[in-house]
Amino acid sequence: MNLETSIEYVKGIGPEKAKLIKSVLGISIVEDLLNFYPLRYLDKNKVYKIAQLRENNLDIQLKGKITHVQEIQTGKTKRLTAKFNDDSGTMDLVWFQYSKWLKEQLPINREIYIFGKINIFNNQFSMPHPEIEIEEKKENDNRLKPIYPSSEKLTKRGLNQKFFQNVLRNICKEIPNLIQENLPDYLIQSFKFLSRQHTYLNIHFPQNLDYFEKANYRLKFEESFFFQLGYGLKKLHHKSQSFGNPFPIVGDYFTNFYEHHIPFDLTNAQKRVLKEIRLDMKKPIQMNRLLQGDVGSGKTMVALLTMLIAMDNGFQSCMMAPTEILAQQHYNGIKELLEKTDINIRLLTGSTKAAERKIIHQELENGELSILVGTHAVLEDKVKFKNLGIAIIDEQHRFGVAQRAKLWAKNKIPPHILVMTATPIPRTLAMSFYSDLDVSVIDEMPVGRKPIITAHRREKDRTFVYNFCRDEIRKGRQIYFVYPLIEESETLDYKNLMEGLDHVMNSFSDYNVTMLHGKMKPDEKDAAMNYFASGKAEIMVATTVIEVGVNVPNASVMVIESAERFGLSQLHQLRGRVGRGAEQSYCILMTSDKLSAESRTRIKTMTETNDGFKISEVDMQLRGPGDILGTQQSGVVDFKRLDLVKDSAIIKTTKKAVEKILETDPLLAKPDHQIIKNYYLKYYKGKNKWSKIS
Repeated sequence: MNLETSIEYVKGIGPEKAKLIKSVLGISIVEDLLNFYPLRYLDKNKVYKIAQLRENNLDIQLKGKITHVQEIQTGKTKRLTAKFNDDSGTMDLVWFQYSKWLKEQLPINREIYIFGKINIFNNQFSMPHPEIEIEEKKENDNRLKPIYPSSEKLTKRGLNQKFFQNVLRNICKEIPNLIQENLPDYLIQSFKFLSRQHTYLNIHFPQNLDYFEKANYRLKFEESFFFQLGYGLKKLHHKSQSFGNPFPIVGDYFTNFYEHHIPFDLTNAQKRVLKEIRLDMKKPIQMNRLLQGDVGSGKTMVALLTMLIAMDNGFQSCMMAPTEILAQQHYNGIKELLEKTDINIRLLTGSTKAAERKIIHQELENGELSILVGTHAVLEDKVKFKNLGIAIIDEQHRFGVAQRAKLWAKNKIPPHILVMTATPIPRTLAMSFYSDLDVSVIDEMPVGRKPIITAHRREKDRTFVYNFCRDEIRKGRQIYFVYPLIEESETLDYKNLMEGLDHVMNSFSDYNVTMLHGKMKPDEKDAAMNYFASGKAEIMVATTVIEVGVNVPNASVMVIESAERFGLSQLHQLRGRVGRGAEQSYCILMTSDKLSAESRTRIKTMTETNDGFKISEVDMQLRGPGDILGTQQSGVVDFKRLDLVKDSAIIKTTKKAVEKILETDPLLAKPDHQIIKNYYLKYYKGKNKWSKIS
């Protein structure tokens, strides 16, 4: 037997059972079975009394006697029940699928042990499909008993816990021939690890809780270590192989703008990030940097100054955003900042007219156009640059890998890459999934920005909320009302939006109200947005289409209707649409009276902090890492033991260990590191192939 052996040849399985296991669990070879870890463990040394039972769905062991067996027929279905007694009480045992043999073999009035999951119905305890051991035949095994993931389809066919325990016990006897070490001795000694063979023995059949903890830690360490190693090697490869155009000059374009046209002082965080970017771009290596910054922290200014450095070195720049509204917003903002300069900047989106497109294409190819801002339209084959030096991608998780890769091909020598996100990524995710990128963080808000006050209000408070909004309008401020729009129920939500619009218009009949939603045509959206931004409308009723790319400094109140229907990151993004001016701003979360525990956590988090990083940590705990990364990358989060929320300490430890190894031995050429290299090449190479253009 080896790791590649088909499971049909494992003792106790055979072809039919192997086929069933493969279809239900995706397990086809011995190695899959070894990595089929228990969900939890049963301590066979602990015996409960019926009178002690409290919790539902516990796997436990009881000792007593079966006193009575009965077949019950309901319609066409039969079930077998038995009364089980100990000296403290009585409970039912139930079999919904059973054979005549089982009925005849049940040990009546004999001392037995039963193992299984407890159910409770009408305050009565029962145990469906218990495993039974007669006392004199009970295994004398003090190890913790593994409970494996299963399904009704398997248990109906006899592939129950006992079956998997026996199969894994047979495989564990072969572990000395199957499992090889994958870490060098110095690491094993340094971290006081169990050997890899003992790790697998103690993850399936732990000697005790302490041994389980040691085995579990080692498996988590391995998963994180080799994942980090993959990214570390990619980063080294990128820096040695990815040639880029060096930008050694900081010249007149940058200096003139910085000294004469910048409208405010940069924060220390912006200056630090800009310095990191400048140092990167001086080298003849393609920059590959992720810029994280909370809503309103000033990423666009950093992006503009970066593009001016490209101009000083004779190169063009491109900035790509996922929506027309956001692209238009960036374009308007940058154009306004460059108003008193002679720098040529244009906007390219799906709505750009043919005549304008022709001019853009010509100016890009002859080098007259220095900065292009756009949407996916930038990726079209017709769009050719004379010398693209830097590509900046905003809200990068909204673009597919293949789409982003098209930008890299717009120049013979790949342009420097700066990817930006206003959705702060939890630090554990950044450490794991962006290890091949250099990460810069703007963790400081511009001077003079007041923290947004966030309040939770219910339907009974609506009159109070509306009066508060009227007070703000009288002060000359503007208001957003945001309604949820969820694709699965778009028709219903659209109806809710229209009803909401009517309600707001009736309640605020003295004021002008405008509306913005995703079904509107681009020019209709622009007209509605301009009407609000110009101050002609005091109120905007909108869907989450305003989540990104709407900047009206005079808007001071954001009322989010049915806030319990929004995710945390969405709520945080929406809140960032206010608080963009010097005045105090407010976000009011309107919810129904009944909230789920998760909704309460989201609302409480929003009212307690404005820190996007803290919010992202809570969001990851609630939703898991796949959703945070976005659907493009969620399939990569396939760790079996490592938990990106709970195991941040292990991730930090492995990151340091990997960095130390690659610092001294980047090719893993030392004898000590051959074992790591061979294991990585066999199991991990190519797993995170999308990472280079994340």
